[in-house]
Amino acid sequence: MPLDPFFADRLRSDRRHWFRQATQRLKSRLGWPWFMRPAADEGVRSATSAEKDRARRGAREDTRDAIRAHEPHPSQKRAVHRRQARAWDRKELARSGTPGPKVRAEEHVVPVDGYPDVRVRVYYPADAWDIAAEGPIPACLMFFGGAFRIGGIDYATTDAANRRRAADARVAIVAVDYALAPEHKFPTPVEQGVAALRWLFDRATALGIDRERIAVGGTSAGGNIAAAVALANRDRDGLPIRLQLLEVPVVDLTGRHIDFAASRALGIPMPIMARELISVSRTYLPHRRDAKNPLASPILAASLAGLPPAAIFTAEYDPLRGEGAAYAAALRAAGVEATAVQYQGMVHDGAIYTAVVPTARRWQADVVTALRSLHA
Repeated sequence: MPLDPFFADRLRSDRRHWFRQATQRLKSRLGWPWFMRPAADEGVRSATSAEKDRARRGAREDTRDAIRAHEPHPSQKRAVHRRQARAWDRKELARSGTPGPKVRAEEHVVPVDGYPDVRVRVYYPADAWDIAAEGPIPACLMFFGGAFRIGGIDYATTDAANRRRAADARVAIVAVDYALAPEHKFPTPVEQGVAALRWLFDRATALGIDRERIAVGGTSAGGNIAAAVALANRDRDGLPIRLQLLEVPVVDLTGRHIDFAASRALGIPMPIMARELISVSRTYLPHRRDAKNPLASPILAASLAGLPPAAIFTAEYDPLRGEGAAYAAALRAAGVEATAVQYQGMVHDGAIYTAVVPTARRWQADVVTALRSLHA
């Protein structure tokens, strides 16, 4: 199916941005191209080949030294990038998303043995939710997306989606503000997620949550963490998780299940997409070999038997579509109930554009339906 017209328009501006970035990287590495360098004066002896080579090397080194001297520290660059990402997120919600309804929300801090404590926010279905009057309700422990290095529960689109899902599905959404890479690499987010899951079960009664109807869910990188938490729980604690809700998840950081046909269909050069995907794993993983750890790549687990049922949502124009489909197939082969839905004409982050893309509204409705199954 053709790309949704909204995303087709956005893709044209994205391509111009990618071209500018690639050109700037090339200049920073090679210095000025030969045809932009000053010409030699007449009557001056021509330089030998060796002299030209030395001059070119010196020019490149001077350019690199000048760039390094003026470049901010990596931590400063990350801070700027995250501020820009958060500002972009606010604008996208205002222009193309749906604001979240007013619901009651509580903040908690969960201690994590051996790792940084993690903040969680519990969204209840209504502003005046009364635990004593309404009784315990289902809950979903939710992990945000952002390539492991940006995002958070305070991002506008993430907060709005959590509010809508809590209100529409009448479940508590327990959003986990896990630590970001590269400051906090694997397995920190997974261990924070495991600790948050234990805390949720331990505190279920006080929170007004039915511990027999708890799910885990996540988007993109958050889907990776949610699947890893379900796997760790199976092997360590055996808490009764009812559902895995995985949206455009990355489940194999070795890259074996990336579907580059989706990138080609968008006209994105394979080297650009490959570089981006490689940078994600390098940012998150301490070592390349960690990509084979099942808690980093859940699809590589020796066995997927005994995991909770899974509802997996993917997008047609997303290189991660192959990962979601492969994970659903692997779960079914292991005897786990799993469904996989692919949204035609949609891109990786398409679900946030509910005000302008009808398929995004259908996507959200299907997520709510999956969450409502916890009431059964």
